[in-house]
Amino acid sequence: MPASRGSTWHGVLRTPLGAATAALLAAVLLLAIVAPPLWSGRAAATDTGQILAGASPAHWMGTDSLGRDIFYRVLVATRLSVQLALAAAGIGVLAGLLLGTAPLLLGARAGRLAGAAINIAVAFPGLLLALFFAVIFGVGSTGALLAIGLAIAPGFARLTQTLTARIAGLDFVAAARIAGVGRVGLLVRHILPNAAEPLVVNATIAAGNALLAFAGLSFLGLGVQPPEYDWGRLLGEGLSSIYVHPAAALAPGAAVIVAGLAFNLFGEAIAKGIGLRGPLPAPGRREPRPAAPVASATGGETLLEVRNLRVGFPGQVTPVRGVSFTIRRGEAVALVGESGSGKSLTALAVAQLIEEPGDVRADGLHFLGADLTTGADRERRLLLGTSLAMIFQDPMTSFNPTMRVGRQLAEVAREHQGMSRRQALERAVDRLRAVRVPAARRRAGQFPHEFSGGMRQRAMIGMGLMAAPALIIADEPTTALDVTVQRQVLRLLADIRAADDVALLLISHDITVVGQVCDRVMVMYAGRVVEELTVAELRAGGRHPYTRALLAAVPDMATDRHAPLAVIPGRPADPAEHAPGCAFAPRCALADEQCARAVPPLAADGTGRRVACWHAGVQVGDLS
Repeated sequence: MPASRGSTWHGVLRTPLGAATAALLAAVLLLAIVAPPLWSGRAAATDTGQILAGASPAHWMGTDSLGRDIFYRVLVATRLSVQLALAAAGIGVLAGLLLGTAPLLLGARAGRLAGAAINIAVAFPGLLLALFFAVIFGVGSTGALLAIGLAIAPGFARLTQTLTARIAGLDFVAAARIAGVGRVGLLVRHILPNAAEPLVVNATIAAGNALLAFAGLSFLGLGVQPPEYDWGRLLGEGLSSIYVHPAAALAPGAAVIVAGLAFNLFGEAIAKGIGLRGPLPAPGRREPRPAAPVASATGGETLLEVRNLRVGFPGQVTPVRGVSFTIRRGEAVALVGESGSGKSLTALAVAQLIEEPGDVRADGLHFLGADLTTGADRERRLLLGTSLAMIFQDPMTSFNPTMRVGRQLAEVAREHQGMSRRQALERAVDRLRAVRVPAARRRAGQFPHEFSGGMRQRAMIGMGLMAAPALIIADEPTTALDVTVQRQVLRLLADIRAADDVALLLISHDITVVGQVCDRVMVMYAGRVVEELTVAELRAGGRHPYTRALLAAVPDMATDRHAPLAVIPGRPADPAEHAPGCAFAPRCALADEQCARAVPPLAADGTGRRVACWHAGVQVGDLS
């Protein structure tokens, strides 16, 4: 089991830096609490006979222009100085979090506006922003508080924006989206915990910087006003006599430095242990929601129908160009092709996981009779979260590293099936057993890094089975695994399909792997399906030159070990290019003028299979 949060803190405090800075920060905070009630009277007492007196046993740091003891005034000023610094840091962190997470919470358009505001604000030095806001909000503690808080916000927002954008693109966030987790849930449960370390460190550093900034504004007369005083105001008062009475300025200056170092160094010390590795509080229980209606609009046993699917990005980049196919209930279909052919984007478009600036269009996109291009987002999430499962390529990035595996699996049951926390966890343990994870109950309490690669992939399949999926989309599920574990995962998928009549869309670049579990194969190139055939026909050889080239590129037991491995000449097509004709023509030995002039349609040939080639079935040796 991983270390508990208490043991993590114990480990941090045992380091020299952690112990020293923790003790120093604790002393500062304790002084802020006890100093005013203990020494306010002595700090306010005037003695006209001791005006501007130097350091002595009676007055360790001397006295000011009214004969007040500077040492006690510095101690009493600790509370106001720390309070204002923490409040300003809190305002800055909160505003930075809201601005930095705006693209996730409000969508791409509002996110762009927030990003533009962050970019403009970051271009100005923090002190200049603080002075600017101080003039706007006016002289005094309140104005300085708002000024420093808003001056901290842009830098924190930039950090938050960068971290959340990176984490939002990981597979476990996509899996949570499919599970139906809303934007706020994604942010609170999946994204922010994984960004916690740098955010916490920068928040503590922001508190130290706010302390320095407040001292600077008070020193300039823009912050705390009489009769209140903080370290900055005491520093300003002592500056006038620094050459004859240096302790009056050095004492508050030293207090600012010590407290600032305490915050900053403690932030560095806890960075290694604050990763919020324990489970987060579970969401409140939800009432069971009715299942989405499953009425087939396409007739028969058709489960998924895709017609003329197109995916585009800015710059006229079109990685998917008019893909059409159907999947029947219980059928296993493979989507194969080289990297960059559009396989994964096709699957992500079906799962509704492509967000702006990506543009998804289709003449028809029906799943279980529901049109995925229309209707409310909540209804689509409910349908996809309960009836579609997605298994991603890299099992390590498919799980949230800060959440226990059992809780991640239980999230689906809690979001869509209204189960209590205990019921959902029991369901998660049951699903781990179903995918042959040994010691499932113990494993459910562990974190993803404690699982092997194959076990993580099986747990990912178990997450997909938490509801009752009608379709499993497996995107390169065996790429990162060795051949023994690869075979186990493929056999598991085949068993699940046979047991529950679940349809399977298997995405792979290895055209021979799909023959183990699939009934039908679709070959993609340059965003289009160029051939569709059964597995039996695939073993006999494809009719499209690209299909034959993929088969030839995979060595077998009969391959001559002394001969160079077969390769497909040239480079894959660029999705930004829109040249007329067949996209495979520059790499094809059969290409002629017709291939360069017109795109061949995906049509049934004489054998009944669909192929998009002007020379389907023709061998290179057949050319005269």
